[in-house]
Amino acid sequence: MRIWILLASIVFLASCEENYTPKPQAYTRVSLPDPTYLLTAGENWNCPYEFEYSAQSAMTIDPRYQSKTCWYNLYYPGFRATIHLTYSPVEGDLSEQIEEARKLAMKHIAKATKILENPIQNDSAGVYGLKYSFRGETASDVQFFLTDSSSHFLRGSLYFSVKPNKDSLSPIIDYVDRDIDHLIKTLRWVSVGSSE
Repeated sequence: MRIWILLASIVFLASCEENYTPKPQAYTRVSLPDPTYLLTAGENWNCPYEFEYSAQSAMTIDPRYQSKTCWYNLYYPGFRATIHLTYSPVEGDLSEQIEEARKLAMKHIAKATKILENPIQNDSAGVYGLKYSFRGETASDVQFFLTDSSSHFLRGSLYFSVKPNKDSLSPIIDYVDRDIDHLIKTLRWVSVGSSE
């Protein structure tokens, strides 16, 4: 009997070695649906622009700016992401509006490891602008502005309502960024009350 107790003690003591290796941190796999798009135009749409937006998002009026027209949010409930869209007419102040958009983008320079600027030029639709993509732990991942250089100015910015963590958000950022590219590619300026 003593030998069994001795053997059990040896096995027990040998199994108590501190050779524990923790598992690396992992992130939940995100299932991303195939993109499908809807057109903003319709009988209730009364804005001087239209575009195709993701069916995964819900378009709502920004409640903070009910007095403004054509300010919308594209909210992705499954991702807790929002693309904020603000529209303003150009009234001889195009350079000031572009500078304001640049200043808002550059507020992220302290946390950004890199800021990519991609010019936008769609001559057939009269859409011009600039898209900012941020690398690093910034609050916003993408910002852009679009204009026809004479009458219209549309600004957009992507924010998540979670703590910035690019490792876990990367697939979602890429997914929504493709939706933003589609929005930009399909944007058209229209007369208010009509669809072209």
